[in-house]
Amino acid sequence: MNLVFFATSPQGTEPLLAKELKTLGAARIRPAQGGVSFEGSLTLACLVCLWSRIASRLLLPLERFVIETPEDLYAGATAIPWEDHLRLSDTFAVDFFGTGQGIRHTNFGGLRVKDAIADRFRNQTGSRPSVRLQRPEVRVHCRLRDKKVMIALDLSGESLHRRGYRLQSGEAPLKENLAAAILMLAGWPEMATDGKSFLDPMCGTGALAIEAALMAADGAPGLGRDYYGFTGWVPMSDPSLWNRCRQEAKERFQAGLKHLPQMVGLDADPKAVNAAKINAAQAGFHDRIRFDCQPLEHLGKESGQARPGLLVTNPPYGIRLGLADAATILHQRLGDLVRRHFFDWYCAIFSGLESPDQALGWVAQHKDELKNGSLSCHLLHYPPEKPNLAHATPEKDEGKPVEIEGFVNRLLKNKKRLDGWCRQSGISCYRLYDADLPEFAMAIDCYAASIHVQEYLPPKTIDPQKAGERLRRAVEVIPKILNVSPESVFLKTRMRGQGGARYGVFQRKDEFLEVREGDLRFLVNLEDRLDTGLFLDYRQVRALVKKHAYGRRFLNLFGYTGTATVYAAAGEAAATLTMDMSNLYLDWAKKNMRLNGFTGQNHQYLREDCVQWLENGGDRFDLILLDPPSFSNSKGIAKPLNLQSDHVDLIQHVARRLTSDGILLFSTNFQRFKLDESALQPTWNIQDLSRQTLPLDFARNPKIHRCWMLTLKQKNRV
Repeated sequence: MNLVFFATSPQGTEPLLAKELKTLGAARIRPAQGGVSFEGSLTLACLVCLWSRIASRLLLPLERFVIETPEDLYAGATAIPWEDHLRLSDTFAVDFFGTGQGIRHTNFGGLRVKDAIADRFRNQTGSRPSVRLQRPEVRVHCRLRDKKVMIALDLSGESLHRRGYRLQSGEAPLKENLAAAILMLAGWPEMATDGKSFLDPMCGTGALAIEAALMAADGAPGLGRDYYGFTGWVPMSDPSLWNRCRQEAKERFQAGLKHLPQMVGLDADPKAVNAAKINAAQAGFHDRIRFDCQPLEHLGKESGQARPGLLVTNPPYGIRLGLADAATILHQRLGDLVRRHFFDWYCAIFSGLESPDQALGWVAQHKDELKNGSLSCHLLHYPPEKPNLAHATPEKDEGKPVEIEGFVNRLLKNKKRLDGWCRQSGISCYRLYDADLPEFAMAIDCYAASIHVQEYLPPKTIDPQKAGERLRRAVEVIPKILNVSPESVFLKTRMRGQGGARYGVFQRKDEFLEVREGDLRFLVNLEDRLDTGLFLDYRQVRALVKKHAYGRRFLNLFGYTGTATVYAAAGEAAATLTMDMSNLYLDWAKKNMRLNGFTGQNHQYLREDCVQWLENGGDRFDLILLDPPSFSNSKGIAKPLNLQSDHVDLIQHVARRLTSDGILLFSTNFQRFKLDESALQPTWNIQDLSRQTLPLDFARNPKIHRCWMLTLKQKNRV
């Protein structure tokens, strides 16, 4: 007798699943949104769970009915002969999806169905089966939509995308059944039969490569799983059928391994490559897929394929920081390299960008739209022929070499000028380039062997596409010119949005890099936020703090990551207090101090609204650094701060915290700031140190910061 099943699958893959089910022997196949309905035997159910590369779950619908109240759900579930499906000694679990008709959350719906099953058994036997959420003998699947309820057995037990080989996972991994769908749409099964090669240049933890190997070796994707939902189901109590299916699959896999074509996965992240090797070995492909650590820039130089075949990849939707603009640059780089070196391969690129073909600079022959979770993505197809460049124009092609050559020459010139000064000063972090050429509007800072690139927003008169292309070209040559790995270049780009220019939201990785400034050490973070934790243009201001710190009590207002406090401690300050509203920055400041050996009760940290704290009066200090933000309305402060309009009151309040012979160092990066000296002169002696505190590497921009030294006039000393 044929049973009616429903196999679910990722959105957009239903036609592939229908085709796959037909090859497995299914009848009366009817694709629907989110899956495929079909008919077949118990043997077919085993084969689908074992061999389907596309399905997510295999469901056996037991009953469909309409409800008006939660009591109707309970009654409908109670009427199902559950004793035909599970034993009293078995465990079960209920998954419920949907709300409505008095069922406000899925937990409540699942509870009503669970009670119905338990009560039916209790009424018949006086006992009930136990619930076990993880790997029960029988898993029940319930769905409520528009008053209609469907109750089914989940014969897969857990999602079929879990093949059992993924022991190591990376960031945003591609689900295995979606990877298989991408390979099928790209025509890999036919290519593999012809012995063609496989390459994924950004393989991550290896999902595409391993799924491709399973297809090429005739490997059943479910052979490595140790749990299915049907193995405890009463009609499947005899394991002989399942054992025969598995044994046949093992024999086919061993035979298929002998014909595996050349397969390569590459990635710039050594951790991802190591994870891919572990996963591949678990899938039965130990040393049969070559996984190498290789940056994208080397693609084509060391790919090593004997025969053209399929190049398929799922590039990250952002480089390190997850920024849309950075992802576009990555796609542009990938498009350039693939067009240059793999024009005779079939190339398929799966991307979550809004316009991936525009980013790749390459018109796809056709696209498939798929869902990666909730994200709409495209699979772009490029058959093996000379591609049509989407944006190549004579003006751009001729202009690039001239522009980039000027940029390269300027980098080399600046590096030569600064190298000697850095060595003599013991400086490992400095600004190499600051929009020296208007065409390349960015700041480039060196942090030891790492490079921090910050894009400036181009004027509206500049074509955004052209600006993006220049940025991409610059990022491409920076590692070569500065002799660093591409992974050591950290890019931060601006986007236009409501409210004007803004930087994107960065991923939080909390990865710190230790750098040196003279004899002192600091932790910087080049990934998580726009600021790195060490303002390079304040190097001379910090030196002033050290110069005047000996024997003094030092107060670092708006203390940030405490770099000035480290200098004060190095200058043998008697005591230090670092104040900021951010716990994150205060913790960072403590780490910087500990890194340099400055600990103990003499060094204090206070989370406080600096403005309100100054207004309250209290302890006095001999040396104060005041470096406030230009504007702040942060949560937790008593009132917003506007530096230009509030600086006189702010500085006057500092007088209440300064000893009579104390020193105030006041600084700001607000380039339009004007110090109201006339309002301050009755109280303060003022010395402008802006030029004196301008480092050589910032000489091109004398407005980068302003700095003044203020001391109280005799009549105002207390």
